[in-house]
Amino acid sequence: MQKNPDQLTAKLEKTFGTDLVSVILYGSAASGEYHEQYSDLNILCVLQSIRPADLAAAEPIFRWWRDLGNPAPLLLAELEVRTSTDCFPIEFHDMRHQRRVLAGRDVIEGLEIDDSFYRAQVEYQLRTAFIRLRQKAAGLLHDARLLTSLLAESVSTFLVLGRHVLILSGTARPGSKRETVEALGTALGIDVTPFRTLMDLREKQVAAKSVDSKQVFAQYLLSVQALVDAVDRLEK
Repeated sequence: MQKNPDQLTAKLEKTFGTDLVSVILYGSAASGEYHEQYSDLNILCVLQSIRPADLAAAEPIFRWWRDLGNPAPLLLAELEVRTSTDCFPIEFHDMRHQRRVLAGRDVIEGLEIDDSFYRAQVEYQLRTAFIRLRQKAAGLLHDARLLTSLLAESVSTFLVLGRHVLILSGTARPGSKRETVEALGTALGIDVTPFRTLMDLREKQVAAKSVDSKQVFAQYLLSVQALVDAVDRLEK
């Protein structure tokens, strides 16, 4: 995991030189919860400005990075970092909480995050992920292995968003995903049994064949719906 971010950073430094303001690793890879099968390597790349020539120069680097199975880096101009926190409060809160500077300045340190649309973004992403989960599952209910895999892959997204629901509700920010699971049960009264099961699957504490995928799926839908309802009830 360490080798690829270092390679990416070296390519960016060689290509952009002094125009490269910052390269920051954030999310699970920066928190110590990186999982090779399920986690993404999330990168913020900041340039002084972004011109068509800069995009052309970045294209082969970003294509190489995506070919490794990573999401494209979040590419921002330095001014955009300060002016777009209202559009991306989830991402900036995550960066402020969990980040590692790979090159350049720490542009997140001391950054004021505009939370005007924070609750709305959390609800939007939760509902979008929930709808997408149901759409994908609808075509996999006949195959227990594929359904189980889908559920295990999705749980990280709902726990990340669940952490933000807890923050919005005034609960102290939990650290790990396991802590988030328990906090959702304690603070919001959500049945976290399916979350525990899926985390056990991800961490290979239980075998996939021992899990009743349809039963877990049914419980999971109820728990995620309860999470959506919880953020919807928060003050708008």
